[in-house]
Amino acid sequence: MPCINIDGENYTFEAGLTILDALRRIDRAVPHLCHDDRLQPIGACRLCVVEIAGETRPLSSCTTPISDGMQITTRSPHLENLRKTNLSLLAEYYPPEVFHAEPDHAFHRLLREYAVVPAGADRAEKFCDSTHPYLGVAMDRCVHCQRCVRICDEVQGQFVWANWGRGAATHIAPARGDSLIEGDCVACGACVDTCPSGALFDKRSTQTAQQWTHSTCAYCGVGCQLEIGTRDNSIIGIRPVDALVDGPGDASVNRGHLCVKGRYAYEFNSTDDRITTPMLRENGNHLEKPRWRAVSWDEALDFTAKKLIDIRARRGADSIGVLGSARATNEDNYLAQKFARVVIGTNNVDCCARVCHTPSAKALKTMLGTGAATNQFDDIEQTSCFLLCGCNPTENHPIVGARIKQAVRNGAKLIVIDPRRIELGEYADIHLAVRPGHNIQLLNAIAATIVEEKLFDPDFIDTRVDEFSAFTQFIDDYRPEKVADECGVSAADIRAAARLYANSKPAMCFHGLGVTEHLQGTEGVMALINLALLTGNLGKAGSGINPLRGQNNVQGSAHMGCDPSSLTGSQTIKEAGASFEKIWQAPIPQTHGLDLLSMLDAAVAEKFSALWVIGYDIYHSLANTEYTEAALGNLELVIVQDLFLNETARRFGTVFFPAASVFEKDGTFMNSDRRVQRVRAALIPAGDSRPDWWITQQLAQRLGVRAGFDFESAEAIWNEVRAVWPAGAGLSYTRIENESLHWPCPDEKHPGTPVLHRDRFQHAERTALQRIPYIATSEAVDTDHPFLLTTGRTLYAFNAGTMTGRTPNLALRPNDTLDISPQDAEKMQIHDGDDIRISSRHGEVVLPARIRAQIKPGELFATFHNPAMLLNQITSRVRDRLVSAPEYKVTAVRIERL
Repeated sequence: MPCINIDGENYTFEAGLTILDALRRIDRAVPHLCHDDRLQPIGACRLCVVEIAGETRPLSSCTTPISDGMQITTRSPHLENLRKTNLSLLAEYYPPEVFHAEPDHAFHRLLREYAVVPAGADRAEKFCDSTHPYLGVAMDRCVHCQRCVRICDEVQGQFVWANWGRGAATHIAPARGDSLIEGDCVACGACVDTCPSGALFDKRSTQTAQQWTHSTCAYCGVGCQLEIGTRDNSIIGIRPVDALVDGPGDASVNRGHLCVKGRYAYEFNSTDDRITTPMLRENGNHLEKPRWRAVSWDEALDFTAKKLIDIRARRGADSIGVLGSARATNEDNYLAQKFARVVIGTNNVDCCARVCHTPSAKALKTMLGTGAATNQFDDIEQTSCFLLCGCNPTENHPIVGARIKQAVRNGAKLIVIDPRRIELGEYADIHLAVRPGHNIQLLNAIAATIVEEKLFDPDFIDTRVDEFSAFTQFIDDYRPEKVADECGVSAADIRAAARLYANSKPAMCFHGLGVTEHLQGTEGVMALINLALLTGNLGKAGSGINPLRGQNNVQGSAHMGCDPSSLTGSQTIKEAGASFEKIWQAPIPQTHGLDLLSMLDAAVAEKFSALWVIGYDIYHSLANTEYTEAALGNLELVIVQDLFLNETARRFGTVFFPAASVFEKDGTFMNSDRRVQRVRAALIPAGDSRPDWWITQQLAQRLGVRAGFDFESAEAIWNEVRAVWPAGAGLSYTRIENESLHWPCPDEKHPGTPVLHRDRFQHAERTALQRIPYIATSEAVDTDHPFLLTTGRTLYAFNAGTMTGRTPNLALRPNDTLDISPQDAEKMQIHDGDDIRISSRHGEVVLPARIRAQIKPGELFATFHNPAMLLNQITSRVRDRLVSAPEYKVTAVRIERL
């Protein structure tokens, strides 16, 4: 370990640090402007210079590594004069009025420290842009530190900013277009976050925060760590937690970065239409315009309890169901499923994982013993090859997408399987544009190539894989040449992808809803697991099968037991029921519970009477709106617990419980790579809104059950979770305050498990390859419906639009759209913005057209976020064969220009 002398004192540091790193370790940092820990140091500003014995001139501390025996001086008169001179040169053209009005910029603090006042000399007009809803640009304040250019390139990988001109005329402006929006800016805010001079700024942050609260993002399942800035019980800004300053355990997922939703889309919390008082519906007919009456909590809870008692007495406990929420905390969901089982007496409990990632959980649990991602996000930088199947990370999981993009730029290989040419498709070594509905054929063809060309890992198969011989016989029928035409992908490309995946070690697979939301969604994930088993890409860093979870706590909501067949920790009732009953001091129902889709089926058959829906707009979200309407219309009682009067509440709600938002409560979320992370209240709950767990307890007590529903805090609930879930016993609040831990973590000395299945699978030493035949969906094209439509998300909107639809994100993507290929648009005389009627065998909607070269002829893509458009009027009732997830990804349609 190098020993160096700094200003006359000796210090020892670990090898590999720069001088600036070392100085900050001992709280003796020198001034700097061009440095950001997220970027490669360049030493351009010349403010961090230090004197080193034996060197003829000062050296930049940010670019100079320490070495044993160094003698460093940090604050000599010569250095201080040099810094003041450099600051004076930077300030020569800087606007003095900005210096006085905005004292908190890093550049301004340095000017005050060195008694430098900006001169404000005339200079050529610089780029300014006020058109973006979030980001302001005033390049007359630029100090040429290059941080905006570099962070956009090195972290986000968007390449929005560029240097223009030469010499004194050098200036920074968008590389493309005349504004940020035209320049392909994705509003991640990284350039604003790093800018030290105010040349780039958040347009809405006009006040200084009184407090910053560390919490977890409320959008996708990546689990980014952030700080919420508040003043007078209002949010005034959100910023990423700095992983390198606050410790890698705090923010290693996002590493000081956020996306547009996490950083900017928070204003939903205080919109005028947020419901903050309990309400009862006065007219019972859902076909009429609802008349709501604001009531006290006592009246709302008493009414609901009386109705539930009556329905249970008349129709039985199994006529009632509870839906947990992927937007709610683990603690909220744990208590919701406990309420269903202990208070109501039914296993009819589910959550939105049913319609998206239950297929992943089922496949992973069946084949590997654990229904969750095998590897951590930090393995992204360790892999040699990515296989992205049915996911679009740069839009739907932007921080992971940016990390993948940078890893590919640094040499990792990339295979993309997606009907569209998504953004990462532009970086791919191979893009397999599979025809929607044909995933099984394509994945089997890759497996067939691996077997035929002997690309498999014989040692891994010998020690850990069963039924290889039977699999090789089965898979021969899926050789690429046999299925290529139906897949819409050439046999040569299929073989090339197989070779690249099998020969790149380690190789890491990410998949999304483009795999799971099919008739064979669960089996599609199993087919991916087959590929990992064949090639030995399990149980090691940089490998594995990793579902990208869509909502912030979809992994946690199901894992807490919001599933009719599983208790907390994905433990089966048969295996763990007795231990739960002992801790709960109550019996667990023995009848088989209904999942969400089965609840709808029972409601249509008039065998189901009441549904409590927590944080989930099922009328907007579920496939085949007509069927959902028929089911909900048959219910006697629909309890909606949310922030807003969503579409389910508007049409069918009987009771509305106002929930506290993610910014207003404590708890934990579970992200896609199995980290349990803290959520912390930054605000007092609005009006009479309350945390979900509080509402559950109050209702339980009115139904006569107080024992087990008398917790004082979210932490107390979590401690019971740890008691019933052995694999999470070590995840105490004390530990996760400062550590980013992956379960399994069975005790408080356990380090967590970033990589699963290293030496054995969770359920056994070995596992079998699955022989999965292709089964065609009924959603096939014909002369009346010649196009295949797939649906999905967009960067600027989130699911049902409940949150993002109430923020300025609408200015960046105001509406849902229908994407169509240039060839089909020309043939049908369709132009950008034209209203298009889309008709399926199930219904019709109208969306504006977008002509996109990323779409293949004969295929279409539509987003589904706007409740006014209600895209699911046209999706089918086809469901996954094993877990009933709807087939959102394949609908046969026809289109016509209006």
